[in-house]
Amino acid sequence: MTKNFAIGGEVIHAVDGVSLTIEAAEMVILTGASGSGKSTLLNLIGGLERPDTGQLDVLGVDVTGASDAELTRMRLTQIGFVFQDFSLLKDLTLAENVSLPLEGAGQHRKEARQQATAHLERVGLEGMENRFPDEVSGGQQQRVAIARALVGRRSLILADEPTGALDSATGRGIMQLLAGLRDEGVTIVLSTHNPANVAFGDRVVELQDGKQVLPALEGGARP
Repeated sequence: MTKNFAIGGEVIHAVDGVSLTIEAAEMVILTGASGSGKSTLLNLIGGLERPDTGQLDVLGVDVTGASDAELTRMRLTQIGFVFQDFSLLKDLTLAENVSLPLEGAGQHRKEARQQATAHLERVGLEGMENRFPDEVSGGQQQRVAIARALVGRRSLILADEPTGALDSATGRGIMQLLAGLRDEGVTIVLSTHNPANVAFGDRVVELQDGKQVLPALEGGARP
């Protein structure tokens, strides 16, 4: 599978010949330097980008051939995302941000907000559901993004540096939360620069210049 971008007349091989099979209820850790292709690979798996060449099947959906509507539905109902920039809407409260995927999938607003509040509590933000993103710290915004990824019955969670803005204790708590979801049957794919996070994975895939330079390795023992 490949994905290229043209920048300033230069072709960037963001994902270059990566071949990867991820099993259900598996946590796969993507490692590599900045610019190695981790974020692009996550975007491809989540249907935010389509590969230029190769085949990509996610949760029974052929991403290369699916319509935009099919991919949108898959993202709303089956995939949770944690983006590096958090991607929170500044004019919505924290609870409103978290409930967006549920409401987008057609769930009643009141029930969606109740679930959002429960998930904010789950990531340690109890009582903050009516605040706005600009009223909380960067680390707290990160936890809101994680709560939004967890809300609903997700089959797959894609997380791009999910602990990047968190202190070590909070970051470990988030990784334990993700590992618990894996143990409940949710598939997790996350990128990280933090060596402490690698121990939570079942496999490690290292990328360099868009290429998978090492075979998938066994992660550490599950904490």
